[in-house]
Amino acid sequence: MNIRKGTSIASMILLIAISLTFIFPFYWIITGAFKLQKVAIQIPPEWFPLTPTLANFEKLFRQPALRWFFNSVFMSIASMVFVLITASMAGYVLAKKVFTGRKIIFTLLICAMALPKQVVLVPLVRIMDFIMLYNTPWSVILPAVGWPFGVFLMKQFSETLPSEILEAARIDGAGEAKTFIEIVCPIIKPAFGALAIFTFISTWNDYFLQLIMLVSRNNFTISVGVATLQAEMATDYGLIMAGAALGAVPIVAIFVAFQKYFTNGITMGAVKG
Repeated sequence: MNIRKGTSIASMILLIAISLTFIFPFYWIITGAFKLQKVAIQIPPEWFPLTPTLANFEKLFRQPALRWFFNSVFMSIASMVFVLITASMAGYVLAKKVFTGRKIIFTLLICAMALPKQVVLVPLVRIMDFIMLYNTPWSVILPAVGWPFGVFLMKQFSETLPSEILEAARIDGAGEAKTFIEIVCPIIKPAFGALAIFTFISTWNDYFLQLIMLVSRNNFTISVGVATLQAEMATDYGLIMAGAALGAVPIVAIFVAFQKYFTNGITMGAVKG
């Protein structure tokens, strides 16, 4: 009994230490956003701002930071909505429908997951330029719509659906659309929460694609915009941390909003019946 209790205490200490390790960079960004440049770079460091200031945010908002911020929010939310729609339908079909070529499609999907985005970047840019969407928010949104990981995740969740319920719906005269909307979607609601978090964070943090696709300053996202400030302002660390703190707010908010569904979704996806 003592050994078990000692192991439990040691595990708790280890988890706390790991948690603090991951939380510290976020803490440093938040506190650094309220420090002047000379305080932000001083050694020994000031662990907590003794004279907090909003000067960094004032400088940040003299730039089109709010526009960058809302660009990021729009692109991330739009990508999230489109991925939830397309991935849920595709995942359901691959999991519950029997048709010729289903296994081939799923194999190609797995291969696409292993394909680095840089490999398809050149044709992707040419396609967006051809359809006159290059340097617009849609050049970041549309490539995310067919996210292979999203389809794979929803397929795994859809496989947990009892086939008896779907058969009962067909016997009652429900069409495919009604079955999917009124029966399938409510059951896999936790999967929507998990995929929403993954998609939002993936799009929000996709700096590489945003850097290539967005050229005009007014179309920048917060990630790209803050990176340009670093070059222009000769590395004003307080300003950079203020931008990073602003950029972290939606990620924390979306995780808090979908945390319950995310946890339930992970549990649901681990059980197949």
